Amino acid sequence: MIEIIPVQTKKQLAKFIDLPHDLYAKDPNYVPELFLGQQDLLTASKHPFYKHSQTQAFLAYKNGLLAGRVLAIWNNNHNAFNNVSEGQFGFFESINDQEVANRLLETAESWVKEKGGDKIVGPINLTTNDTCGLLVEGFDRPPMAMMPYNPPYYIDLISQAGFAQKVDLRAYYVTTATANQRSVLLLDRLEERLKRSGIVLRQINLKDFDNEAKKIKQVYNKAWDKNLGFVPMTDEEFHHTAKDLKMIVDPKYCLVAEKDGEAIGFALGIPNINEVQIKIKRGRLLPFGIFKLLFGLKKIKTIRVLMLGVLDGYRKLGIEACLYGRIIKNAIPSGIIAAECSWMLEHNYMMNHAIEQINADLYKRYRLYEKAL
Repeated sequence: MIEIIPVQTKKQLAKFIDLPHDLYAKDPNYVPELFLGQQDLLTASKHPFYKHSQTQAFLAYKNGLLAGRVLAIWNNNHNAFNNVSEGQFGFFESINDQEVANRLLETAESWVKEKGGDKIVGPINLTTNDTCGLLVEGFDRPPMAMMPYNPPYYIDLISQAGFAQKVDLRAYYVTTATANQRSVLLLDRLEERLKRSGIVLRQINLKDFDNEAKKIKQVYNKAWDKNLGFVPMTDEEFHHTAKDLKMIVDPKYCLVAEKDGEAIGFALGIPNINEVQIKIKRGRLLPFGIFKLLFGLKKIKTIRVLMLGVLDGYRKLGIEACLYGRIIKNAIPSGIIAAECSWMLEHNYMMNHAIEQINADLYKRYRLYEKAL
């Protein structure tokens, strides 16, 4: 017997967050999400998303045993910005049982339909600014920071529940040993040419973080506005995200391109904290997890470049190449051995080509699915 229960209490929410730890107990590539971070995403009083939108979490039980979970999402800002009436599903986990998966997804579909939705898209773990996509290629190693992970059988569970591919998201991997050094070797020449046009590259100033975040937000909301599923962040959402990232940001990998003092592009790379989180049992920082995190940060050998964008009108000037070149140049003496560039829409040919030009390999692929209601 399968029973679907809406999450309404703190105890139920804790079960929702902890479910993957048991489901992936024997998977060496599984990285536990930090409990406090997941709690923040899923609690209306703690996250600014809920000031404009709603979610409902559900747990699935089979014969009295916890068997799966899903989050149904209604993002009012997404629908208004993209002129659609669709919901999303996220945080999907299930035992390898099609009936359990069907019941979970059907419950999310019904909830979205009640909100007036005519389509459901996912997996999206709250918004496209958070982790999203189902891993469909590249199961041989752990995910990088802020990227999802799942077993291969989820592909069949979601497909057989009536979902079709919407779009694929790409993740590229490049090592500092095999990276095309051309962008690094030409960096000085390229930057000198940009300077003659009034364009300079610099590291962010963490001492003036609030003002830096405002500049980056303006670029972010303009440079990504044509991306599939994009929704401009509210001021509160951006501040919330920036505050979390500030704890791990290294200025060497967070660069701003400016023209006459105005930000026109930026690149954000972060240390791959999953190298440390994979060792933190059940995502709990206390009592010992916090020490693993603090001491482990200094030993991280990989980074993830999770954002790189330039305003329309300043593209094809070489700014993107300079941003990549500067990150590679800064990474080498810091002991970084590799970087992931993710995620990229499969049809973003210009950016995908730029990444491939530095000898990056397409090594993971994620998929967003959709279903008409």
